[in-house]
Amino acid sequence: MVTPRTLSGFKDRLPKEAYAKSKMLQSIVQSFEKFGFAPIETPHLEYAEILKKQGSDEIQKEMYHFLDHGEREVALRFDLTVPLARFIAQYKNEVGIPFKRYCIGNVFRGERAQKGRYREFTQCDFDFIGTDSIGADVEILQVIYQSLFDLGLRDFTIHINNRKIFNGLMESLNASNHTIEVLRIIDKIEKIGKESVKQELQNKTPLNLDSIAMLLDFIAKIQKGSALELLKELEAFRELNHTLKSGIDELSTLCKILDPLIPAKFYKINLSIARGLGYYTGIVYETTLNALPSLGSVCSGGRYDNLTQNFSKDSLSGVGASIGLDRLLSGLEELNLIQSDKNVADTLLIPLHSLEYGYKVAQSLRDKGLKIEVFPEITKPKKSFNYANNKGYKFVVITGEEEEQQNTCTLKNMESGEQFNHLQLEAVINAIKS
Repeated sequence: MVTPRTLSGFKDRLPKEAYAKSKMLQSIVQSFEKFGFAPIETPHLEYAEILKKQGSDEIQKEMYHFLDHGEREVALRFDLTVPLARFIAQYKNEVGIPFKRYCIGNVFRGERAQKGRYREFTQCDFDFIGTDSIGADVEILQVIYQSLFDLGLRDFTIHINNRKIFNGLMESLNASNHTIEVLRIIDKIEKIGKESVKQELQNKTPLNLDSIAMLLDFIAKIQKGSALELLKELEAFRELNHTLKSGIDELSTLCKILDPLIPAKFYKINLSIARGLGYYTGIVYETTLNALPSLGSVCSGGRYDNLTQNFSKDSLSGVGASIGLDRLLSGLEELNLIQSDKNVADTLLIPLHSLEYGYKVAQSLRDKGLKIEVFPEITKPKKSFNYANNKGYKFVVITGEEEEQQNTCTLKNMESGEQFNHLQLEAVINAIKS
């Protein structure tokens, strides 16, 4: 006999938790569509060479890949952005450019499993393809804010940076060839701390101690104050080189446009945000729940102007973000901002005499907008009432012989024990909805 179990980093969801996740998805989709983003779907399984073209060394180590029955090397997608690049290269004439899309699906990474971090998890991606306008970056940030706000969150921060600022700094240190490896180390500063980052920079990059000190000092200085205050601090570095100037100017324009659109308390400039994946080229962002900093980012992304160059001669620009749904669900539950104990149905109908009449009443209630579960057996009331209690139903609708004769039903409040006999359907509906 096989022992029933799941792999580490993979999980089942019982109905109540899965229902809570489903309700979150409905809200997120509505938020995406408010801004005109259209849905697409891409396969879970891709040719490995497609995914390996874009993944960093770290991601490639975590990738699930194998030979299929046709001896082709295939891989499970590790995000939804690389499949998007392939999708755009194939279908850009059909979808039209610029193109706004969202895609929701499971992705796979063989990373260390921990709280809020799984090896299979759901991402909710939204991207704006085919424009280098700062307006596209602004809109992605608006969608992040709107999506989280619509879920009931009121205490979160969108951390914003521009990769060009670090690229410019590396130019000034004559270390441009090592920008990506330095950025990947800097990206860990919130997780492992300044001293550990300093040690990694010493061990894994050619930067000398003075350059490392200058880099970390730069990050430390530009950490406190409002976005507009930090932009003033950055002005001192603006003329070091063209790359730095471009990055600072883009951040400045972005914040000026954002100012009337998103309350200032919900976003900040944070130059330690580097984003680990190798394809970001401009503005990048991560979003954290202020009450749960250890949870990590629940929504992150950025601009990837060169993403499609591996699949097409036309190197289309793009900007997008991804909501990590499972991590966000974990956070919302910890903050008691989401109920995972709600039944899918509004109430349970218990037929005590006739299945035919019971199902007829249930359908009439559904036609009026209620979600109704029917207990499938004519049995002793104790059994069906125990079922209702175990499921946590507040109300049950009862149809017995007298109710059938009078074309009515009885409503029982399972919490108080109060019972209302021989009600018309409208009275039942009003009581349940109230």
